[in-house]
Amino acid sequence: MTIRFDVVTLGRSSVDLYGEQVGGRLEDMGSFAKYVGGCPANIAIGTARLGLRSALITRVGDEAMGRFIREQLARDGVDTSGVVTDPERLTALVILGIRDQHSFPLIFYREDCADAALQPDDVDPAMIRDARALLVTGTHFSRPNLDATSRHAMALAKEHGRRIVLDIDYRPVLWGIGGHDSGEERFVAADSVSAHLQSILPECDVVVGTEEEIHIAGGSTDTLSALWQVRAVAPQALIVLKRGPMGCVLFDGPIPASVEDGITGQGFPIEVFNVLGAGDSFLSGFLRGYLRDQPLADCARFANACGAITVSRHGCAPSGPSWAELSAFLREGSTTKRLREDARLEQLHWSTNRRRPAGQVLAFAFDHRAQLEAEVAGRGMAAERIGRFKELALDAALAAVGARADGGILVDGRFGQEALFRAVGTGLWIGRPIELPGAVPLAFEGGDDLGSTLKEWPLDHCVKCLVRWHPNDDPALAAEQERRLLQLFTACRKSGHELLLEVIASASGRPVDTGTVPAVMARCYDLGIHPDWWKLEAPADRAGWQAIQELVASRDRFCRGVLLLGLDQPLDRLADSFRLAAGFPVCQGFAVGRSIFGQPFRDWLDGRVDDAAAISAMAERYRELLRAWDRARGETA
Repeated sequence: MTIRFDVVTLGRSSVDLYGEQVGGRLEDMGSFAKYVGGCPANIAIGTARLGLRSALITRVGDEAMGRFIREQLARDGVDTSGVVTDPERLTALVILGIRDQHSFPLIFYREDCADAALQPDDVDPAMIRDARALLVTGTHFSRPNLDATSRHAMALAKEHGRRIVLDIDYRPVLWGIGGHDSGEERFVAADSVSAHLQSILPECDVVVGTEEEIHIAGGSTDTLSALWQVRAVAPQALIVLKRGPMGCVLFDGPIPASVEDGITGQGFPIEVFNVLGAGDSFLSGFLRGYLRDQPLADCARFANACGAITVSRHGCAPSGPSWAELSAFLREGSTTKRLREDARLEQLHWSTNRRRPAGQVLAFAFDHRAQLEAEVAGRGMAAERIGRFKELALDAALAAVGARADGGILVDGRFGQEALFRAVGTGLWIGRPIELPGAVPLAFEGGDDLGSTLKEWPLDHCVKCLVRWHPNDDPALAAEQERRLLQLFTACRKSGHELLLEVIASASGRPVDTGTVPAVMARCYDLGIHPDWWKLEAPADRAGWQAIQELVASRDRFCRGVLLLGLDQPLDRLADSFRLAAGFPVCQGFAVGRSIFGQPFRDWLDGRVDDAAAISAMAERYRELLRAWDRARGETA
């Protein structure tokens, strides 16, 4: 029988709105970050990031928040075929904050929400049949329909011999204990909840919980007594006791006389920043080992490391590590207990969990400003003409790309604002310039307050920055440009935008050889700047490309790659450069502008062509480059 999934998780999914001001009350929050939330959704994402094949069974509303959950799950590699859209209910929301190292206030907005309406019919038996394990959570037994749904899924898992994992996930307020303002409360004794959980435990292969959660499952506030009771009703289950900074203890047989006598997994000495979501990340790490049948000591080590990484960051699901990141942490550790300040780990986290999947980008660049202003001004025309033309350029791009998934555009927000608005949702990769045209040293069009600038940009917009930079620049100029680039890189990481760095060394007027551009790139890496993309002049020979490829492979193996710029070259010369570039995997496409729009723009301004003809001319030039790239890639495949 085909195993499609390592784990299917079932239950809560929500949108977490996380207060961005740390140390304040929820009442005083001024802005919020939006993440996927809910224990099963977090674990589905966490396990997918760690290389497991995961799927989620839940309900979301038929609105933007529900679509956000679907799209983010898919971005993280989670199968969403079990996500049901509920047209009658809204997606659940949770408001959260970080008050201090011990207080993390939250409010659940779950009145008649979508995931709380799950029914047994929402469970696809084939999903359970085709999975190694089913993960259920205690919260999704708290209402009759949820209890019936979870038990139905467990019965299917038993029928097909699949493992059942229970995350006790005790939130008293979600069992109807306490008021709306008690969302932060982790433990309230309740005999009815204990009895309910004990009716579930006998069917479980793994039971996971904090000490408080083991207390509620065992019906005692004495940890050892609670463990004995859990073992009495679940004699075969592996019990995983989470102990926060102390790590965890696993019990795969009789409960010993001391908690310390179980299989102990030591915690990692890190600074606690945010405990919310750390348990979900812990369980994701545990499952990475458990579902690969690795020794329990390794499972505990993975789990504790994942929890340590997540507890040091903002947010739940977005904080979970990738397998590459977890492996690096286990192999090399960290130089600081404040893991969110470890530049190496943070770069790994960013580069292995990007929003957009990897792949080539073949972009039509019409982000030019100074050149187009000069053309318009030379004819005594109004600058508003530029914005209209950029909308025509977008129409041409859409016509040329068609159903391709690798098309893209580069367009500015000064003249191209309407084109940017219209490009949203088209599937095009979107790059957007931030540099002040022609400025040497580098300056930014919106001023130095990059945080405020980028706060207004959609996250799918890739920040493009052109810098005229040569290794032999005057030291004072080089130092200022480096300072500005570090400022930009830091702002992009904090805002969550990818960065495309365009380097034109030839603009300095100094000689350029095989080593010039790699020297500039190496200096960036030395500074700690890791662009997601490079946009570069095409090297003249294979040696130039080989130098770039070896540099990127050694300094940033998760770099998106290099895009070729056009520099207003004829299309046949660009096709020649494609044939050389396509043989090097580091080159992942092009971003060409004036070679496509230059002559059509002039013809349009002078009235020799109308809108339709300008669109047609640009679309055909863009198509010609797309065909040339496809041929070049095909020849070197």
